[in-house]
Amino acid sequence: MIYRHHIAPPRAFSQFSHDLIRHPRLSSDAVRLLTWQLSLPDGARESLSRTAGRARIGACAFTRAKRQLKEEGFVHERRLQGPGGHWSTQQLVSNVPLSTAEAAKILARMPVHTPSADAAPQVAPSPRIPTVGAPTPPLTGGYPRKDPGENTSHRPAEPERQPDPAPKPEPAPETSEPPEAARAFVDALPHLSPDLRRIPRGMHDELARLVSRWLTAGHTPTAVRTHILRGLPDDGTPVHRPGGLLRYLLRDVPPAPALVPAPGITPASEQPSPARPSSRLAALRECEGDHVQATLFRPAGDETRCPRCLTPPPLRAAAGTAVRRT
Repeated sequence: MIYRHHIAPPRAFSQFSHDLIRHPRLSSDAVRLLTWQLSLPDGARESLSRTAGRARIGACAFTRAKRQLKEEGFVHERRLQGPGGHWSTQQLVSNVPLSTAEAAKILARMPVHTPSADAAPQVAPSPRIPTVGAPTPPLTGGYPRKDPGENTSHRPAEPERQPDPAPKPEPAPETSEPPEAARAFVDALPHLSPDLRRIPRGMHDELARLVSRWLTAGHTPTAVRTHILRGLPDDGTPVHRPGGLLRYLLRDVPPAPALVPAPGITPASEQPSPARPSSRLAALRECEGDHVQATLFRPAGDETRCPRCLTPPPLRAAAGTAVRRT
């Protein structure tokens, strides 16, 4: 149970309605701001922002509390221009809700405060003390009395203008439309690895232009796929932004390896050693089944086809129907 005991203060107190303190739509900051303003002595011109600072109400809480008080009719504001062109803001705080018309009538009777009234009057400049001594004529000889008749300036002679050289032909702008081969390459990337299934559709053109640069430099599609697979994390870390990862991997185009044709069979010792694949790529095998693009899978034994090719067509169709229904 709760027991209450009241002791009336002997001085410095204000009377507030219980409806104001228990208002259902006013927050605690709004009630504190309003009661603080109403407890100020008569003639005080403290603004709401100043009161919020003294009441330890933050900027966001003050904005929310002021909006609530204005919506409920406890605070009204208006902007007007006083003498001298100075603009001022009048704020009216009341202990009961007021309509806009009622607040306008009360504000119309309030005097307009101008900042110029607080300014100190301008001090008149003190009289100047004359310089000691009589005025003297200028030390220079003055202007020449007649035109000397010759050019006395020392301006350097202007160089002769030479005809402009022939304008250099501007380089042809790069085509913004990527070729179909690069676009097909990017469309098939989700089948290359599960980490690349969520490439944003809006990045396909940008990635296709990057792939086109690799193909133009002499790299084969297989080499580009191998480069992408080497850049994927091999420790099981999920790729949250596959589009950004592909942009990073394809941004710099290295020079393509030069292939020098040999008249005979090149010895195995002179053949370049293949690049060592990562541990994740070494465990994969290319499926020998019928696929549009090269498909890699992780074999459990010595099988040469992926689980999708080994699944009978009726079961594969049933599985696809179940996935679509879910």
